[in-house]
Amino acid sequence: MKNLLERWRTWRLRSRLFAEAKHLVAEARHILDKKGQDIPRAVVTDIEGAIAAVETARKADDLESLRHGLVVLDERMDQHLAFARKSTAREYAESIGVAIGIALLLRFFVIEAFQIPSGSMIPTLEIGDHIFVSKFAYGIGLPLTEKKLLAWHEPQRGDVIVFKYPLGSDDYIKRVFGLPGDKVEVRHNEIFINGKPMSRELVNGRFPSRDSIRGVGELWLEHLDGHAHHALHQPDRSTEFGPVVVPPRNVFVMGDNRDNSNDSRVWGTVRYELIRGKALIVWWSRDPERGGWSPSGVADWFASIRFKRFFHLVE
Repeated sequence: MKNLLERWRTWRLRSRLFAEAKHLVAEARHILDKKGQDIPRAVVTDIEGAIAAVETARKADDLESLRHGLVVLDERMDQHLAFARKSTAREYAESIGVAIGIALLLRFFVIEAFQIPSGSMIPTLEIGDHIFVSKFAYGIGLPLTEKKLLAWHEPQRGDVIVFKYPLGSDDYIKRVFGLPGDKVEVRHNEIFINGKPMSRELVNGRFPSRDSIRGVGELWLEHLDGHAHHALHQPDRSTEFGPVVVPPRNVFVMGDNRDNSNDSRVWGTVRYELIRGKALIVWWSRDPERGGWSPSGVADWFASIRFKRFFHLVE
């Protein structure tokens, strides 16, 4: 056990020294390349000798010589190249700046996190689910505008999409049912696309529902272009809509909590330019009705976390 611990410490020391050597040598060479003409030749020779000592010790895996070489090189650089060296504050600022830049690029062009604020997508998505949305699924948009730089895919029936509400600035999430040119109609809670009823079967006629007068709804399994998803209907309601024809470069969307969703049946279709991305996965979920965080309610807060929903694919 003692030998194992000693080997682990040696490995840690070796990793740290090698990382320091790589960073310090790269910094010294960068300064010499950039400012070499302004530095006396004797100083350049001194620094290059210190670099060579560090590189020789590293290649020989001589940790003691490497440690000493790093101290010498750092001292020489402080003595002769301080005018060109980055301060610790500047290095931290640059590192933070790079990290923020990468995060913004990912958020604008690749993936973004959203929280589900309403029950319109129950049972697919619960209130309090936090999801990742692929902003790369349909193309690349120009940040803070509705313009697309590149587009390579169009939304398909069955996709769950996040989009900007056509009549406001909020983000909505719904499922795509109608594509450009489709005729969409709802008769007695049954969806017809281009005159054909969507295939579906009843899974549970007494599914718990807070939105129903009887406290239960009907859970259906719907099939849309080979894609299967669950939907919740209220047997005490009968929905009628349409028919309408979806305009070019628009989609017709509805919530999976079919009779409790503010969607295209109310405010119309969604333009392609308003689509933010495609829902991918639930990465965190918590029941907001259990209350927020408080020092006295730590146990209740943890009990409200829905671990079973973590990494649940949005289908």
